[in-house]
Amino acid sequence: MYPYTFIQLTDSNTFFGHEIVLFHDFSLASLMFILTAVLLMFKALKKKKFVVLAYKGSNMLEFLWTFFPVFILISIGLPSLYLMYLLEGSFKGDLTFKVVGHQWYWSYEGGDFCDFDMSSYMIPSEDLVEGQFRLLEVDNTMVLPYSTNIRLMITSYDVIHSWTLPSLKMKVDAVPGRLNTMNIFSFQPGSFYGQCSEICGLLHSFMPIHVEFVNWETFLNNVTEESFN
Repeated sequence: MYPYTFIQLTDSNTFFGHEIVLFHDFSLASLMFILTAVLLMFKALKKKKFVVLAYKGSNMLEFLWTFFPVFILISIGLPSLYLMYLLEGSFKGDLTFKVVGHQWYWSYEGGDFCDFDMSSYMIPSEDLVEGQFRLLEVDNTMVLPYSTNIRLMITSYDVIHSWTLPSLKMKVDAVPGRLNTMNIFSFQPGSFYGQCSEICGLLHSFMPIHVEFVNWETFLNNVTEESFN
């Protein structure tokens, strides 16, 4: 474990997640620069060292205090637009899956290889076995192949939900009557957990998400089993 992990973002397993962490660090550094400049200005005002007798004006000073704010806004805005295009752009994925939010469970649909439709409910605490996580385990896990460009289409059947995987830096609103797209890619196999992040009713806290990335052989076997169930 890295030191000071309690004040840092968790490591991501996706390319998009690494970009988000870098953008977060860059934005935080820019804000610290602005805060430092403002504090130094107030310190100078307090000591009254800013008074210059016979001061008339400076074109260079006016240029600088106009240029630096514009430069900071552009340096933050361009990476932000780049990330939005990467995360929500309509890239052609190798696989496409549909995620539907219900009160209070998730359902998953796929049709690239074998048509399947499965519902994913939370496993009650009394049915958990040793090693499983409370409020995070589901009866049907969404299995995806790693090192594959996957496009998710997220919607809702009833009210607004939010399909969220913090470990992958993903959060997509599930809105009734609308399809929101999101690209997902994992560097390596593993299991990732999440929950609904939009208050959607009485059992909002009992809508866990479990995504498992496996190799292609295991993925095809799992899809075949789901299509025949």
